[in-house]
Amino acid sequence: MIEGIGATDFPADGGRATRQRHAKQERAYAELDRLWARGREVLGCDLAIMGGAMTWVSERNLVAAISKAGGFGVIASGSMSPDLLSNEIQATQAMTTRPFGVNLITLHPELLQLIDVCAAHDVGHVVLAGGLPSSAAVSRIKRSGARVFCFAPALGFARKLVRMGVDAIVIEGNEAGGHIGPVSTGVLAQEILPHLDGVPVFVAGGIGRGEAMLAYLEMGASGVQLGTRFVCAHESIAHPRFKRAFICAAARDAVASVQLDPRFPVIPVRALNNSATEQFVDVQRRVIDRFARGELSQKAAQLEIEHFWVGALRRAAVDGDIEAGSLMAGQSVGFVTREQSTAEILEELVGQALDALASRSERACQGTPWSAPALLGGQGARE
Repeated sequence: MIEGIGATDFPADGGRATRQRHAKQERAYAELDRLWARGREVLGCDLAIMGGAMTWVSERNLVAAISKAGGFGVIASGSMSPDLLSNEIQATQAMTTRPFGVNLITLHPELLQLIDVCAAHDVGHVVLAGGLPSSAAVSRIKRSGARVFCFAPALGFARKLVRMGVDAIVIEGNEAGGHIGPVSTGVLAQEILPHLDGVPVFVAGGIGRGEAMLAYLEMGASGVQLGTRFVCAHESIAHPRFKRAFICAAARDAVASVQLDPRFPVIPVRALNNSATEQFVDVQRRVIDRFARGELSQKAAQLEIEHFWVGALRRAAVDGDIEAGSLMAGQSVGFVTREQSTAEILEELVGQALDALASRSERACQGTPWSAPALLGGQGARE
């Protein structure tokens, strides 16, 4: 039984309608517990809802708040040095005794040292992101006693990770914020969930309501991961202007970055459209023209294009420069309508899932044909 989230005190009036309503609610709780039992077990928390690792935002305050509210917070280590990560883990542990994880970038030049930092602080879960990890990295984490989570962009990739010994898989569709792949969450879920029974799978990308969360659980997911919904939590240290941009945005405002020339590949990033988005296109055009005139080598041109976004996320999320900075956000930003506590966000998500289950139970009792919840998750997103 879920404790503390969406719980209801049932009046003992003895009426038949009240007893039936209570019974349906209890069945909804039991069904949700059943659906994400595996996810709760591997995470060690009440709710199989992971916080997405967002650089500059997923730090001690938000991570601890998510874990204390029953979810599973994840520190975004980004480009942190081992010393900085050590300090961040210690600070988070001082704020909560509940489980949380650390997200490490596989391309970080000090990855193995960062793994050792996690081990030294008894971090129980390490999430590897940014590409296929080495066997050495996975083995090093497992030797420390921690569980290893990895991102998989395709079924074959996921199966390889399972053979390497990872403990859970995260599949993230291109509706997500930040760096994205080419395939949608719904398609990835259909490709991977029916064929990957060996480890728990968490679904991420575009999830903003409890009905969508429920739909993926019923497809076979063990849990979900959300990032964008937590940006405007009270406990998030994101700049007020950054939060305001999220609150005012619609789903269609979160767009993927544009690549002008295949000779100069751009790793797509989903962010809210602003002046910097348009400037990035102009920068690419000017750099490509200079390359064509022989003023730049291909390598120098590529570096100049990539340099445009250096520090852009910090400028937006920390400094509040929402025009020149990068407003990384997923398409679920349309569900962010106000600033809320982390606990309230989690309670809202779970409540929506429970309401959907209870409504289905009521329809079944009335003999109404059942229809599966839509993957896009109910109403409420701004057009």
